[in-house]
Amino acid sequence: MNKVEMHHTIMAAKARKEMTWDHLSELVRKAPVWLASVCYGMNSASPDVAARICEVLELGEDVAIAMTEFPVKSWEKTVPQDPLIYRLYEVVGVYGPTLKDVIQEKFGDGIMSAIDFSMHVEKIEDPKGDRVLLTLNGKFLPYRSW
Repeated sequence: MNKVEMHHTIMAAKARKEMTWDHLSELVRKAPVWLASVCYGMNSASPDVAARICEVLELGEDVAIAMTEFPVKSWEKTVPQDPLIYRLYEVVGVYGPTLKDVIQEKFGDGIMSAIDFSMHVEKIEDPKGDRVLLTLNGKFLPYRSW
């Protein structure tokens, strides 16, 4: 089973069991965003975590094995059409240079890690319309000179 087949199998089981990422994350004891990323095939899980996911979703060992395989992290390079994904793309396009400048002003010349990294999504209720709070937390990696 490859990562694409794994993803479709997991999503079908998740829908069949009417499970949310938050609920699945509680049962598996991993953060919802990371867990979803594993299920989308963009990260790999340890054998014990893969086994817990498969146990909860009642999936076979072939799915667990696919979850433990190292992913190829790639995505479409065209502008995304899905409105939510496009807005995130737009945020980086509009604010990317600003964020780079502010981060490097505070930390120096370097980057934010997407390896030593966590991300959380929260719902903030607001009478004028609920808000989405995204927290991106990555280790700063300074560029080295040699």
